[in-house]
Amino acid sequence: MTADIDLTVPLPGRHALRENLLKLDFRLFETAATRHWPGAERVLPRLSRSANHGVLWMATAAALAATGSPRARRAAVQGLASLAVASATINTVGKRSVRRPRPVLDAVPLVRQLKRQPITTSFPSGHAASAAAFATGVALESAGLGVVVAPIAFSVAMSRVYTGVHFPSDVLAGAAMGAGAAFAVRTLVRARERSAQRNSATAHRH
Repeated sequence: MTADIDLTVPLPGRHALRENLLKLDFRLFETAATRHWPGAERVLPRLSRSANHGVLWMATAAALAATGSPRARRAAVQGLASLAVASATINTVGKRSVRRPRPVLDAVPLVRQLKRQPITTSFPSGHAASAAAFATGVALESAGLGVVVAPIAFSVAMSRVYTGVHFPSDVLAGAAMGAGAAFAVRTLVRARERSAQRNSATAHRH
């Protein structure tokens, strides 16, 4: 599938807004790359790697389910379902619709850089999408558990800029898609629940 948008090619005519947004995105990336974040060098790269292929979120879901709480189990299921929808959307639509190379790592300290650099296009961030999808899915079922998961999800998303593999806009777009996936899953679940209740009520009347 051919990319629909190529952010590496200047557009003809006047596109000042797009160019200014891309320049701002680059400046924000440079600021994050050159700033010293106390304690982050040990934590964020490892956290970023732990979220590869959704491993971190599957482990979190297993921990929630292990509590024995029915609500925690539902939150875990909804989080994983949201993650699955977000991942499918990112891989089939997101990364195939926008062509954008990964950031240049010159400004990123070597200690932060991931040992294995991603080879897919940069926009949007799949890690941010998965993190936001799981956290939002959990929060829609249990606000309390969402508060616990949200800081981890935020840290994973931010780690993608910190390690130099994404621009800030990649992360924001991925997070938005992930949250959207969670709301879509929640809507479908509620629709099925209402349908089941109507069918049950109809069966009882007959």
